[in-house]
Amino acid sequence: MAMETPTTSDASENSQSVTVQQLQAELRGSSSDDESATAIADIVADVEAGLFDGDAFTFDEEHVKSSLDELLVTLVAVRSADTHGKQLLDDLAEEFDTILSPGTVYPRLHGLCDADVLEQRELVKTKEYTIDDLETARENVADAARQHLALGMVLHAALQKGDFA
Repeated sequence: MAMETPTTSDASENSQSVTVQQLQAELRGSSSDDESATAIADIVADVEAGLFDGDAFTFDEEHVKSSLDELLVTLVAVRSADTHGKQLLDDLAEEFDTILSPGTVYPRLHGLCDADVLEQRELVKTKEYTIDDLETARENVADAARQHLALGMVLHAALQKGDFA
């Protein structure tokens, strides 16, 4: 009698389950979803094209750090695979010009898990993060976006009307 190997998991049964393909990809050190790697890059490129006529924009590390929780939640939400800490660190470095230490990022990921915004799943060699509370995650990111946009607009208006000549 042949034993069937499950290849997918039913999220409603156990949100901690992972697929055999995810485990095999992790052991090979390869991504299980090539589109995940470009999702955030496409978003950043679209913003640069829309705001800066396609010119590259350099993010300030301190501003990235001040929005780190929201950026981590966004990266996890945008990626459909490879949402482990090392990949998130790589995304921050590549897309946001910010080299952060694991000692900065991992405690934030754990805090987001403790707040039930993210969920952590144990894989073979790493931990993978997924959105746990979609509504709270969406509200937190939307609120941060509104705050940054409003501050940016105030600063822009002040540049236009103030004594900055």
